[in-house]
Parts: sequence; structure tokens; C-alpha cells
Amino acid sequence: MPITTCIFDAYGTLFDVASAARQAAAEPDFARIRDDWQTLAEHWRLKQLQYSWLRAVADAHCDFWEVTQNGLDWALEKTGHGGDAPLRERLLQLYWELGAYPEVPQMLAQLKQAGMNTAILSNGSPDMLQGAVDSAGIGGVLDKTLSVETVGVFKPDARVYDLVGTAFGCARDDVLFVSSNGWDAAAASGYGFATAWVNRAGDPVDRLPWTPAHILSDLTGIPELAAR
Repeated sequence: MPITTCIFDAYGTLFDVASAARQAAAEPDFARIRDDWQTLAEHWRLKQLQYSWLRAVADAHCDFWEVTQNGLDWALEKTGHGGDAPLRERLLQLYWELGAYPEVPQMLAQLKQAGMNTAILSNGSPDMLQGAVDSAGIGGVLDKTLSVETVGVFKPDARVYDLVGTAFGCARDDVLFVSSNGWDAAAASGYGFATAWVNRAGDPVDRLPWTPAHILSDLTGIPELAAR
């Protein structure tokens, strides 16, 4: 069946999660992270994901903002910045203002021009996601923003992917699901979506029971892929 609905993960897929640490490092007040902001950003993102998986497995759900703060606290301590309250506050503030990758607005506009449904499906809480969408100015080319808070469990639980069919009344094979997380794209493949992994870093494919159907280096090819 043809693709009618394009669903995007948010953080790392549409929004550049490293931009908070990059921006802080460029500010005179936080010059102390100029040499290690990339390491800080990588630790922050990894722990944010790990904590979401562990909470899903342990049935200990909380909203993604708490997970984000927990991950940052670990990353700050790991990189020698633990207890730096002004830096912590600034990084968390910037997380609400993450920049979108450069190709995102045009890519989403092309999908809408082609008559596609477009939406975010994310671990993020609704208010976090709204902040990012507003900051990036892409609300006009998104039909919906779907949060795991509706079902109270993080990806890759199948109940999260179920939200797409509920929201759009579509079959699984009507959907192209796009994520920068290889494990997320793989799990969505196992669920029955057509999938694209946006592998910006050129990472190896995760060793899981499923694999993404397509691997791209950025999002510019998504409209063409959806139209096939």
C-alpha cells in the first residue's frame, strides 16, 4: 500500500540534541565547557536513553523531563562539572529551545504539499515537545505531536507505536516511521511500519531481531522515499 503518513521521532531526528551544549559552550559565561561540550552532550543523550529503557523495563515510568534532568546530572558529574548549578540551569533552559536540523522545515513542507499526514512520535512530554516545535517554527507542517505520556511507557514498547494508528486511523503499512535511533527504527520495523534510520554519525546497524528498511544520512530524501 502507498505511504500516507510520515511519523518522526523528535530528539536527534528533527531536533539537534547537541545544540544545547554547543550553544552554552559558545557563551562567555560557560567557557569552561568549550573543550568538552561534545563529550558532555554525548553522555547526556546516552544516559537519557538508557534511563528511559530501564524505566520501561522496570515499569517505573516518569515524564521525559525528569529523565532528561537525571541524564544531565550524571553527565555533568562524569565530565567534572557536577554541582555547577548555573551551567545545569542554562543547559536545561536551552533544551527547551533545541534547533531543528537545517533540512527539516523544507522536508516537512514537501511532505505536506504531497498530501501526507505528518506527526512526531516521541518519548518527550507534551510540553517539552511543544516547546521544541515552537522554537523550530515547524508547527504549521505537523498535523499532530504524539507523546508516550498518553500510554505511560517509553519506546520501544508497542503501545507507543499503537498511538499512530489511533491518531490517524491508518494501517501499519501506510506509515513511514523515521528515527535517528537505530534501535527505534528497528523496533518500528518489527512492529510493521516501513522505516528509515537517519544515521548521521555513520554508526553500525544495531544487532537486533529487526533492521530498518532504509538508512539515510539526513532527512532530505524522506519525501522521495515516502512517494515510492
